[in-house]
Amino acid sequence: MPSPKAARWLRFVMVTVVVCGVHISCSRQPPPVTPEASPPPPESASDLPAAPEASASVAPVAVSPELTPDDGIVGRSLEEINRESPLIPALFVFDSSELDERGRGVVEANSELLREYPTWVVTIEGHCDERGTAEYNLGLGERRALAVRRYLVELGISEDRLRTVSYGKEFPFEPEHDEAAWAANRRAHFVITAK
Repeated sequence: MPSPKAARWLRFVMVTVVVCGVHISCSRQPPPVTPEASPPPPESASDLPAAPEASASVAPVAVSPELTPDDGIVGRSLEEINRESPLIPALFVFDSSELDERGRGVVEANSELLREYPTWVVTIEGHCDERGTAEYNLGLGERRALAVRRYLVELGISEDRLRTVSYGKEFPFEPEHDEAAWAANRRAHFVITAK
C-alpha cells in the first residue's frame, strides 16, 4: 500500500491527466457535416406522413451519469466529501496569480460540478510554495483565490456561494523542498463549506 504522500501525489497526477484529457477532447472541433440531399416534396397532402399523436407523458430529464443522486455524494457529510473532493485544485505557475489555459480548464470543470449541486457553498483557499516571505505569499495566495473566484462568477456561479481565504505558504500540501512539491503547493484549493 503506498504511503499517504504517494497516494495524494498519485491522485493529483491522475486527476490532472483526466482534466487535461477532458479539456483537450472538449476543445476539438467536430468534423464538418455534409448535408444530405433533401427528399423531393410530396405531390399531395395525402402523401404527407401522419403527425404523431400527442403523448400525455413528459419525457424524462437527462441527468449527467457521473452526478446522479446514486453517486454517493448526496448522502455524505462535508468532511467525507472534502476528504475525496470532487473539486480539482487549480494550479499556478511560479509567482503568478493568473489562470493559464490548464487552470481555466480545471475551474470550468469545477463550475459544471457546482451547477450540478447548486446548494454547495465553497471556500477557495489560495496557497503558495515555501519560497518568498510569509507576507508576500499571503498576498499572492489571496490574489490566486480571487482570480479563481472571479472566473467562477464569469462562468455563472453566484458570488454568494464563493468565499476566499489565503494561507500563503503556511499549510503546504506537499512537505518536500523540491520543484515537484512547490508546483503542487501553488494552488487554489476548493473546500465545500456548506451543502
